[in-house]
Amino acid sequence: MITPTKGIAPERCLLAVGAQILLQLDEPRTVSQTWARLKAWRSEKSHHSPLSFGWFVLTLDVLYGMGALELRHDLLVARSADAASAER
Repeated sequence: MITPTKGIAPERCLLAVGAQILLQLDEPRTVSQTWARLKAWRSEKSHHSPLSFGWFVLTLDVLYGMGALELRHDLLVARSADAASAER
């Protein structure tokens, strides 16, 4: 689930979707804005595997748990690698 498995295609695993989400966070965005941008980006890049909103939220949970993003004033903010490692 987090990484590709027999049942989870590489483009649907949580780490791959997480990377796609982080690409959308070039500036702080709401959850809805990020979801809309991710769907548009996946369509432009011909990612035809389905991605539900639940899977998107689960990916946000994984990214938060890894310290890759945070929620500030109702906006998703991507954290730099330096900031994430400095707090550990």
